Amino acid sequence: MSDEKTTATSDAEAGGYDPEAHRYIAPVTGPGDERRFTDSGIEIQPLYDEDDVAPGLEERLGEPGSYPFTRGIHEGMYRERLWTMRQYAGFSSPEDTNGRYRYLLEHGSTGLSMAFDLPTQLGRDSDDPLCEGEVGRTGVPIDTIEDMADLFEGIPLDRVSTSMTINATAAILLALYVAVGRRQGVAPARLSGTTQNDILKEYIARGTYIFPPEPSMRLVTDLFAYCRDEVPRWNTISISGYHMREAGCTAVQEVAFTLANGVAYVEAARRAGLAVDAFAPQLSFFFNAHNHLLEEIAKFRAARRLWARIMVERFGATDPRAQMLRFHAQTAGSMLTAQQPENNIVRVTVQALAAVLGGCQSLHTNSMDEALALPSETSVRIALRTQQILAHESGVADVVDPLGGAYAIERLTREIEEEASAYIRTIDEMGGAVAAIGFMQREIQDAAYRWQREVEDRARIVVGVNEFVTEEPPPPGLFQVDPGVGEALGGRVARLRRARDADRAARALDALERGARGDANLLPLMVDAVEASVTLGEICDRFRAVFGVHRPAVAV
Repeated sequence: MSDEKTTATSDAEAGGYDPEAHRYIAPVTGPGDERRFTDSGIEIQPLYDEDDVAPGLEERLGEPGSYPFTRGIHEGMYRERLWTMRQYAGFSSPEDTNGRYRYLLEHGSTGLSMAFDLPTQLGRDSDDPLCEGEVGRTGVPIDTIEDMADLFEGIPLDRVSTSMTINATAAILLALYVAVGRRQGVAPARLSGTTQNDILKEYIARGTYIFPPEPSMRLVTDLFAYCRDEVPRWNTISISGYHMREAGCTAVQEVAFTLANGVAYVEAARRAGLAVDAFAPQLSFFFNAHNHLLEEIAKFRAARRLWARIMVERFGATDPRAQMLRFHAQTAGSMLTAQQPENNIVRVTVQALAAVLGGCQSLHTNSMDEALALPSETSVRIALRTQQILAHESGVADVVDPLGGAYAIERLTREIEEEASAYIRTIDEMGGAVAAIGFMQREIQDAAYRWQREVEDRARIVVGVNEFVTEEPPPPGLFQVDPGVGEALGGRVARLRRARDADRAARALDALERGARGDANLLPLMVDAVEASVTLGEICDRFRAVFGVHRPAVAV
């Protein structure tokens, strides 16, 4: 391992979180060192016994379905209802993605998860010159109400639960979904699903932000308030550690930074006049299911317990639904390899098993070919079948919290909770998650660097990459996006602008701009706008004029 690991503090060789240095210190090992560590640097003992989990185990554990929810948020867990098998999809055009959604539903998927292209995530229409070559590449483009209607053609919105991986433009996409529901005769109160709507992690790790933090947080809390009154079955936010883990953070950092962001959203909602027990039941979380089976299981249990304590002790939540951490998990895309892609089926199975044993409420399993291209139908089906085999053949769904009480799991759960709590205290001392964005970025960058050095130094084995290597050509049949989709969709949005009632669209945009300059809740105004065929890009342009755009500080 590299010498950089020894520079932050004098006792770096011990590993763990150093509160004085405000950073995680990776353990240092060398030839002949038989110690084993989790990805977060927690030492794995050769054997665990009752001394490793006592005292206070019963208090920490509780019962399934009861505070602090260590053992799961429902008393019966999967014996009563399986997790939602929610496969993530989106590409090319709304019509093509509609076909993939239908395919997934026909093969047993029990929920939909929308992937959007970069222009949609960044508030640009498909005919924007800045979007040339990007339309439909990483997800489905949605410019208008007609696009959203085509996306869900033949899919009744009162019968499916839809998750949207969208952040800066989350409020607009929800407005479009509500408007299409109305077209189908489905009242907003009957819609169910989730908007990711987690802008803080975009500043920290992902980068698809538009506006500065303050107006972005206003859009988040406006969505909270609107759904409380109009769309009560909707999860208003999916506070995401997934993308920070994909950027390279450890399991401990994933828990700490995600929950620190959650604290910031709760505080923002309270400043906006919302009562904790009124909005917190609609909060949800999104975590990464990574490779280290034992640490990942413990991570999910620790996150659930720590969040329950935060909600009770810091915010005074009394409704059990406001105390519980409900989460979606996705297997780790960053752990998929282009080399020997069939190996990814095994990786995804281990990761999915960790999510299930950790008590997830919904799960997406990645496809084996995603390190090479968008997934093919065959690989998507294998990914879905992986979940179905775990649910119906493995027996893990027959027991509530199958590994609860296991010495190793309970010790790791406690250690992750303690180390994540130390990080959260540090972030609190800095003024909270918004003030600590730079700190979290640096911690993630350092962890990613350590991981990569370990792979390059072969201190960490990645099968097919730095050990057990074979030379072979890419597999045949990789999925390709139609290169003409951008031009076709750009033409369609231009035709819609020409055909719509121009006066109605202008009035809706003017009303939206006045609302943005004032303090009105912007969601009803967005619904009016999209029903007047105003485009996503036009709405964002008005917001850019009022709110400005975020320019990250550049360190020199």
